[in-house]
Parts: sequence; structure tokens; C-alpha cells
Amino acid sequence: MPPAYLVTHSGGFHADEVFSTVILTRLYPQAQLIRSRAAEWITPGPDRIIYDVGGAYDADAGIFDHHQRGAPLRDDGQPFSSFGLIWRHFGRDYLVASGVPVEHIEAVHASFDAKFVLPIDLLDNGALSPASAGPLLTGMLLPDLIESLKPVFDDTVPGADDSAFQTALTIARAFVEARIARSAAKLRAEAIVLEAIAKAGASRILELPMGMPFRPAVIKAGADHLWFVINPRGSDWVIGGIRKSEDGFEQRADLPASWAGLTGAALEKISGVKGALFCHNGRFIAAAANRVAALDMAGIAVREAELAKAGSV
Repeated sequence: MPPAYLVTHSGGFHADEVFSTVILTRLYPQAQLIRSRAAEWITPGPDRIIYDVGGAYDADAGIFDHHQRGAPLRDDGQPFSSFGLIWRHFGRDYLVASGVPVEHIEAVHASFDAKFVLPIDLLDNGALSPASAGPLLTGMLLPDLIESLKPVFDDTVPGADDSAFQTALTIARAFVEARIARSAAKLRAEAIVLEAIAKAGASRILELPMGMPFRPAVIKAGADHLWFVINPRGSDWVIGGIRKSEDGFEQRADLPASWAGLTGAALEKISGVKGALFCHNGRFIAAAANRVAALDMAGIAVREAELAKAGSV
């Protein structure tokens, strides 16, 4: 029997119960959201799911709090917030409801947990300092942005907390849905990219039918020989590099230095390619008017990069 009530605490809110609410309201849209600290609401019952309040964690009883002594920990000893607990028990059902293919459920569940849920869990429990993101990002982390929507201290309008919670919920839902969609899309792209890698053979140029996430499949295939990717983008074509690592910006090979920052006729002249449109000053992406021009530009980039690498040996 689906719950009639989704119960979390009233007053100020944090990211963990906001994101928990995103998951639960998708699964149980008919349930009434109750924000309260009253004992009659935060006491487990068959008609409700209680989270981030209540002082207990008992999935069978439908209560998911993490503030009590002996609070639940992940297998590696890291703490859960209410979001982690809700995702642990309801995340797979959420993915099914979101249309993620059955064969991708476990991979998307694990990826979202590691990259989205865990950081919120750690920040909520004080196990990760916002300062670790660096001074420019402190205060710009997602939990901080969600919590910045809380009413200011002297906002005495009745229902201000609940109204702000609903605003935060709408924004949080958009982030969750976008992140899940992106994670699922990477898995859909993998088969397309792997087929393109096989078709490319020993070429250093990977041609894709459209823009899509490609680096995970390139790494999975062990295609270290690939340096550049081309694909159509609207009426133009894009020539892009492949980053050496997920965390850095260094490319396996750069576009020619002489192209950097040029556009139109100036780029056509220096490259010798009719239809060359643009090259970023960082030399990691360029554009061409058509496929032939894109292939020509990529071919020149490969030859110059090979000469540069040979000269540095």
C-alpha cells in the first residue's frame, strides 16, 4: 500500500531532505507532504514515510533518519544523510519510474550515488568541508545553493519556510532529473561510440553521427591511438580533441598553433581548408562548414601533431 504521507521536519531545510523529497514525490505523487516535528507525525506508521527526522533508521517501519547515536554508515564507513538512505532504498524504483532501461539501472544508480548523493551526505554530516572546494567555490556548492533559498531570519510571513521549501524542491528536482538523464545518456552513447571506434580502425580521427559523450567509451575500448573527434552540429561540423584525463584539460593532441583564435577567411588562409570556420584560442575545438572541411582540418591537425611529437622525442 503506497504511503498517504511523506513526513520530514518543519522549519529551516537542508539539501538532504529536499533531494529526498524529490525522489519520494516522484514515486508517490498522491502522498501529502507534511513538514512537522510533532510527535504524532514523526512516529512511524503504515501510512507514512518519515525522513530526516524521528531519531531512527528502520526501513521496514518507513523511517529514515541519520541524526541519532548509532546512525547508519555506508559499507566503507562513510555516513549517510537522509538523501543517501532514501536513495539506497528507493533510488532504483525512481530510475524505473524515470524510464531508465532495466539493463542500465544498476550502473546509473551507482554513478548517481557516488557523484551526486555521496557529496551531499558528507557535507550534511560535516565529513566534508566546503572549504575543500577552494575559496572561489565555497558557497557555490549545490547544498549551499539549495539552502540559500531559506527565508532570511526576520521573514515573519506565515508559511515562509514551507513556501521556500517548495521553491527549493522545484529547483532540486530539475537538477536530479537532468543528472539522471545525462548518466543514462552516457550509457546509450557507449554502443554508438564503440561502433564508431571499430569503424575508425587505426585512424586517429573518430567520426560520430552527432555530438555525444565519447570519452568513457574511448577509454573502455583502449583506443589510445585516437586524437580527434569530428561530428555534425546543426549546419556545421565540430573538430574536437580528446582529453588525457577526466580531471584535466590537457589534450592527447592539440590543434595547430597557427590556427589559434582565428575565424573565417583568416583561418581558411592559414589552414588551406575551404570551409574552415573557427578555432578556439585554447586549440581544443574548431568548427568547419561541412564534413569534408572537418575531415581535412582533422587530417592536418593529425599530421602536425605527429611531427611535433616526433620532434620532441
